Amino acid sequence: MAAKWIEALTGSLEQKKQYKQDKARIDSLPEPYAASAKAMHRYFMYYAGVTDGDTLVTMFGDLADLWECAAVEGTPVRAIVGDDPVDFAETFAQAYVGKQWIDKERARLTKAIEEAERGERG
Repeated sequence: MAAKWIEALTGSLEQKKQYKQDKARIDSLPEPYAASAKAMHRYFMYYAGVTDGDTLVTMFGDLADLWECAAVEGTPVRAIVGDDPVDFAETFAQAYVGKQWIDKERARLTKAIEEAERGERG
């Protein structure tokens, strides 16, 4: 019962557990993969704007998978991110469709314009 109440306030405890596990996987990577993964993780926290917990957990799990595989195979960082790490990170994040914080404001803007338009006609 208490777990349901806590989850209603804070979100899924399972998602938090998975997120922490994936973050630990990133933290345990050898260099330069750990630094690269941490930099992308930080960028996603600002850029991605994903508010859906399932989507966010999936994205960070895939990020951990990507850098773990690169570390095991010895793939150079630039072979993964290319010449433009920002473009790589943004393309990676765009693959994860989910609710974003900006969705609410997009809907609000659309509604305001529609209401203003109705006022012009009336």
